[in-house]
Amino acid sequence: MKRVPKPVFFIVALLILAFSFTAIFGVSYYTGDNKNTVLKGISDIRWGIDIKGGVEATFKPANDVDATDEQLESAKSIIELRMISQGITDYELYADKGSDRIIVRFPWKSDEEDYDALSAIDEISSTAELTFRPGSDYESVEVGSDGEYIYQTPTGDTEEVLMDGSYIESAEAQVYQDDSGTSQYVVSLTFTDEGAELFEEMTTEYLNDTISIWMDDIMLSAPTVNSTITNGQAQIEGDFTAEEATELAEKINAGALPFQLETDTYGTISPTLGSNSLNVMGVAGVIAFIVIAIIMIVFYRLPGFIAVISLTGQVGLSLAAVSGYFTTISSFTMTLPGIAGLILSIGMGVDCNVITAERIKEELRMGRTLDGALERGTKNSLTAIVDGNMTIIIVSIILILVFGPSNILSAIFGESTTGTIYSFGYTLLVGVISNFIMGVFCSRVMLRSIAGYKCLRKKWLFGGAKNEK
Repeated sequence: MKRVPKPVFFIVALLILAFSFTAIFGVSYYTGDNKNTVLKGISDIRWGIDIKGGVEATFKPANDVDATDEQLESAKSIIELRMISQGITDYELYADKGSDRIIVRFPWKSDEEDYDALSAIDEISSTAELTFRPGSDYESVEVGSDGEYIYQTPTGDTEEVLMDGSYIESAEAQVYQDDSGTSQYVVSLTFTDEGAELFEEMTTEYLNDTISIWMDDIMLSAPTVNSTITNGQAQIEGDFTAEEATELAEKINAGALPFQLETDTYGTISPTLGSNSLNVMGVAGVIAFIVIAIIMIVFYRLPGFIAVISLTGQVGLSLAAVSGYFTTISSFTMTLPGIAGLILSIGMGVDCNVITAERIKEELRMGRTLDGALERGTKNSLTAIVDGNMTIIIVSIILILVFGPSNILSAIFGESTTGTIYSFGYTLLVGVISNFIMGVFCSRVMLRSIAGYKCLRKKWLFGGAKNEK
């Protein structure tokens, strides 16, 4: 058997435990009363309506606009895109064309404390219009929760709109490195053909002058035009964090509504499982994990101990993919079926480690050396593990593709049903992938590493008979 250096066990184990701790509890600090989140954890997960409750609202066109059926469908699509871009998959959205109404139900934000329905509704119904304006004059300034200045309401020459967001084909958050080597997050814009021509005219006219970029009445950036831009590409700079840049890009891509919406009726939705259900599920999950850990260690000794570490990493990695821990992966609405998918994937992780440990025990009973048993046991168990997990992966992908937001089955089953099934498929897929990383790769690396310590090279520690050394 190819040996793995002995210190690798401690390095991998510590990395897994440190990652799992930050993925579960998050990392944040306070500036006065303002909380600044560095890494998101469980407390930042947006829970579904069934767990935390949410908001129900009916929208109608403002100013007595008589909206056409096409305009209502367009507004519905944009609201749906905004929710999806914010990781809201547990929702219901309908367009009542007979009365010019749009009905929507969606869960509370993860950090919601006041449970202000109107504020939550504003999140998805605002017009969010992007504009380019000459100069950078503003009427007022406020200090945001992050301590940065927010410049509001264009004034003077800046009230003129040179271009709006309808000329933008796409927006994407990227990392930009300037000439000094400093990296910053920006939003890269790609204009339509007509927008590229207009933007070229603007940058020619305002060469060496300022063109400010605004979202509604808030100034995002006020760059100086250093050269004429002819390729239809531009960047918005504004000292963004990765999350802010991603949110802005998603909001621009979502576009502006075809007409202003006003809230006709609204209300709150109580969680169907009760307000204490989340705490009960959390306690039950911790107890179940402790019981599993004890059983694994008692029955399989060292492989069982390593399995507990890898299972901890699997839980942490699965939660990280849901909470928005990784800035490249959007946060996700966690519903009860989503939790079921996560639990099922953890069960697959336990099964993966049990198969490996049992194969090692069988090889030891056949009289193989410790190294030979580890080599043959891990090798022989891999086929069974891959076969079982690949089946789950295929099913999960089918559920995500078929029951994901905005697909043909939404018309048959409704948005709420498809979002619920999508949630199950997503967490199941994430959990199984996490199982491959932690339960297959990391656990085997740790197992081969720890077998290099002379004091631990006893067969009974790996599942053999107690009198074997």
